[in-house]
Amino acid sequence: MRQVFLNADDFGLSESVNEGIEQAYRCGMLQGASLMVAGPAVADAVRRAHTMPALRVGLHLVVIEGVPILPTVQIPGLVDNQGRFPSDQLRLGLRYFFNSGVRRQLAAEIRGQFMAFAATGLQLHHADSHKHMHLHPVVGRMMIEIGREFGLHRVRIPAEPPSVLAACGDTVGVGAQMLYRWTRLLRRQVRNAGMTANDHLFGLAWTGHMTAERLLRLTAHLPEGSSEIYFHPASRQDPILTALMPEYEHEAELAALLDRRVRAALEAIGKSGATPG
Repeated sequence: MRQVFLNADDFGLSESVNEGIEQAYRCGMLQGASLMVAGPAVADAVRRAHTMPALRVGLHLVVIEGVPILPTVQIPGLVDNQGRFPSDQLRLGLRYFFNSGVRRQLAAEIRGQFMAFAATGLQLHHADSHKHMHLHPVVGRMMIEIGREFGLHRVRIPAEPPSVLAACGDTVGVGAQMLYRWTRLLRRQVRNAGMTANDHLFGLAWTGHMTAERLLRLTAHLPEGSSEIYFHPASRQDPILTALMPEYEHEAELAALLDRRVRAALEAIGKSGATPG
C-alpha cells in the first residue's frame, strides 16, 4: 500500500512563496506546508492558512541559516554578528553537541518557535527543520521533547531511498547512502517518543528542482509505505529567493504541483490525496 503526502517548505519566507503555496493548495495537489515562524512574511502566511482549514501546517524549525524568534541577546551563542544563525553546518553541529551553554540557548529557541506556532492558532500537524538540522541528535531530541508539550505527534524523517533514486536514473553517491543510514537514529528517537513519521522522503537529491518531469519519473517508482514529497513553490522570483536560493526553480515546482499529468499519475496508483499517519 502506497500513501503520498505533498508538502511545501518555507511557508512564511516571502509573499511569493505564500502565494505559490496557496495556489498549489487551491488549484493543485498540495496537502501541507511547513511554517517558518520568524520568516519575513509569516503574518501573511498565517492569514492565508486560516482561510485554508484543510491545509496541514507544521513547524519548519530554523536553527541554521535564518533568523531566530528570540532576541539575540538571549541566544548570543547561536547567532553571528548579524543576528542570524550561521550557515556552517559542521561548526554549528559541534557547538550544539559539545557546548552546554549553547544547548541551553538552543532549547530556549526551539521552545520559542513552538510557542510562536501555538500563538498562530493553527493546529500543529508536524515538525521538520530547515536544512534538516533535526538529523542532529541534539536538535532532534529537543524538537521531540519540547514539541510533545505543544501536541507534536508527527516528525519528518529525511530518509530518501537510494534504490528509488537509482531506479529513476540518478547516480547515488556514497554521501547519500550514508545519510540514508544516519536517518535511522532520528527514526528511533521518533519511535521511542511514540510519534509517527513518514517511511520515505523525496526532494533531497532534487531539492529546488522537483519538476513535473522528475515527479512523473518518481511516481513510477514510489515504494510501498508512506512517502512525503516536499517542494519549494513560489508564484514568482523575488529578492529574498534570489538572495537565498538563486538556483532553485520555484516557479517550476509550483507548475509541477498544478500539472494534470502528475495528478493523473498519483491517481493511477490510487493514493492521490492520501495522507500517511
